[in-house]
Amino acid sequence: MKNNRPVIVGIFILLGIIILVVTIFTLGGQKKTFVRTFTINAIFNDVSGLQTGANVWFSGVKVGMVKKISFYGDSQVQVTMNIERDAESHIHKDSKAKIGSDGLIGNKIVIIYGGDAKKPQVEKDDFLAVENGLSTDDMLATLQENNKNLLEITKDFKSISKKIDSGEGTLATLLNDPTIANKLSESADNLKETLANLKTVSEESKNVIANLQGFSGKLNKPGNSINDLASDTVVYKSVKATLAQLNNASNSVTKFTANLKTISDKLNQKDNAVGVLLNDSETAASMKVTLKNLESGSKKLDENLEALQHNFLLRRFFKKKNKLE
Repeated sequence: MKNNRPVIVGIFILLGIIILVVTIFTLGGQKKTFVRTFTINAIFNDVSGLQTGANVWFSGVKVGMVKKISFYGDSQVQVTMNIERDAESHIHKDSKAKIGSDGLIGNKIVIIYGGDAKKPQVEKDDFLAVENGLSTDDMLATLQENNKNLLEITKDFKSISKKIDSGEGTLATLLNDPTIANKLSESADNLKETLANLKTVSEESKNVIANLQGFSGKLNKPGNSINDLASDTVVYKSVKATLAQLNNASNSVTKFTANLKTISDKLNQKDNAVGVLLNDSETAASMKVTLKNLESGSKKLDENLEALQHNFLLRRFFKKKNKLE
């Protein structure tokens, strides 16, 4: 037994050393102690309780841990992070960092996100741009403000419901008056009929459009007059010349109409003979008297000639003339 004691003690010591080594490697594996890393930095205005040893995540994967937290300048905080070499190729110089948490009120972590694959990857001791997110206190303050607003809205709804229940206001009248409800129902029925009519009109419009499409398709087929007129350049030139002639004729008619209007205007004026005859009543009366006088003179002249024919001095002359005729 005395000879076996050193062996037993040696076995226990060996087992203790083995357990210690396994524990060290296990803890080191969890803390990434034996993984090759490089350091990058980020400067925050507020780290919201971030502590040394906190995890660093990229795209939902743990890629490192916070190595050091120190003040930078007057009031900013510099966070130095150990990042695994395996993640170096995925983090670019334009990537950003922000403070997050494992849950709503969990441990604070650093989240790296974004980055353009065309930009170069980060290098040792580079500084990442940061996004200053809301802290827990800010979120609680916002939540408290929202609760106050919700309480005020609830009070307003309570007041409105009391007014509606007591029959005050238009909405209460709408809810409590069956006549208005019937009118609304009739309006809904009318609206339904209108929509049905609109549907019918829409279907008819579709038919009209289909007919127009068919008509245009027929026009595009060779063998009809309109298609020939559109595609035949000779006919087109002839039609163009005809239209030009019609245009000239129209211009001539326009000029002729203008001349007629000028003549008509002159006939309506009294500065010319025809206008005076047409528009001056005194001249017309004088002309009428003159014509009557001429008619009377003509009758008297006839009577005088008749008397001359029976005159004994000229009777032989008129007889001789009659014989010659």
